[in-house]
Amino acid sequence: MWGTKKLDTSQAVAPEATLPTTKTPRSLDSTAERETGRLGSSLRVKGEITGTEDLVIDGLIEGSIQLNKGKLTVGSTAKVTADVSARDVVVHGYVKGNVRANGKIEIRKDGSVIGNLTTSQIIIEDGANFKGSIEIDRGASKEVDKGGASRAASAGA
Repeated sequence: MWGTKKLDTSQAVAPEATLPTTKTPRSLDSTAERETGRLGSSLRVKGEITGTEDLVIDGLIEGSIQLNKGKLTVGSTAKVTADVSARDVVVHGYVKGNVRANGKIEIRKDGSVIGNLTTSQIIIEDGANFKGSIEIDRGASKEVDKGGASRAASAGA
């Protein structure tokens, strides 16, 4: 009886040893499916950035950023002088310009924003720096969530 249990234990160990190798490519594939661009801290960009994927910025940006379906994360070393339009915006660094988000805008404790914000949801942590105005636009998030349903309701009213 003990011999059988020892065999079961050794048989259970062998398949477990091979499982991580088969899981590793799958976990890499799942991260590859999520599209996220990254601009490193040594990069400087002047001009227009557009796209549909998420973007993490750690460098210097001047111009405009338009990621209507993507999330923009401004890293702690980033300096962005641009008008921004994205689904969600998270600021850990510095942003000078107007920021528009269909979802939410978050200014983290070390973040700084100088400009006007338009969003349906805002989070400003203690210690964050903000100078400008905030416009809460609940209609933008409803249109994104419901699509044509909100347009049909407003046309019928």
